[in-house]
Amino acid sequence: MEFYVASTSTSQASGPFSALRTYRSLALELAKRDVLGRYRGASFGLFWSLISPFLMLMVYSFAFGFVMKSRWPQAAQGHVHYSIILFVGLIVHGFFAECLNRSPHLITSNTNFVKRVIFPLEILPWPMVASALFHTLMNFVVFLALHIVLDHTVVWTIVFLPLVLLPLVLLTLGVSWLLAALGVYLRDISQITGVLATAMLFLSTAMFPIDALPPQYRWLLLINPLSFIIDQERNVALWGILPNWIGLGIYTLFASAALYLGYTVFRLTRRGFADVI
Repeated sequence: MEFYVASTSTSQASGPFSALRTYRSLALELAKRDVLGRYRGASFGLFWSLISPFLMLMVYSFAFGFVMKSRWPQAAQGHVHYSIILFVGLIVHGFFAECLNRSPHLITSNTNFVKRVIFPLEILPWPMVASALFHTLMNFVVFLALHIVLDHTVVWTIVFLPLVLLPLVLLTLGVSWLLAALGVYLRDISQITGVLATAMLFLSTAMFPIDALPPQYRWLLLINPLSFIIDQERNVALWGILPNWIGLGIYTLFASAALYLGYTVFRLTRRGFADVI
């Protein structure tokens, strides 16, 4: 694959979105390579992006369905299958966890890019997030198919799914830039992100509703940035409830702050990447 780089004057992008505009073609090409590279050599190829969600859902439904099903009133009453409720939470967590686990290796696994003085390293989180969004889209395709087959209904508010996910995308980008920079200087951080990703799954509303916990422990789920998005995704995809616009607005403000903070840390520390690697 051939890469091209912009001139030194254009490499000094002023922000995360201007970096994407400047190197849009490069970001798309890297994202395409990331998606196709994951399934290169596999007999079913991209079809695995649809098979994997089914297999994941079967495992989690079997492991937790008998116990957790009674925790969801809608599932207990037969309005929505527990597997569908669970799947929404797993999709949201899967998107964030993929980026969380890959971010610390973004720079250290692309040393050939670091050696190129004018290569725009700040663009690397964009293809990674785009690749994760592609698999999230495939997961939602599977979700929609299962929802129609199992529950025989689709609410019109499902059109708000991308809008609800957008604040989490902003937060994920900020975290990705931050971890990509820290991963160069603190190699052990990749060990922490794996544990953190698992903790964020089980300490969120992905597996059970917040009402299932005693009041004194509910704060553990509330401080998890995934819980609010998961609940909002379920509202618009399953319950036919409009998004909490005020809550999404506040979330977007904090996510935007994290986005620019992570990007700033990355830009300030990138000068030392070549020396450390």
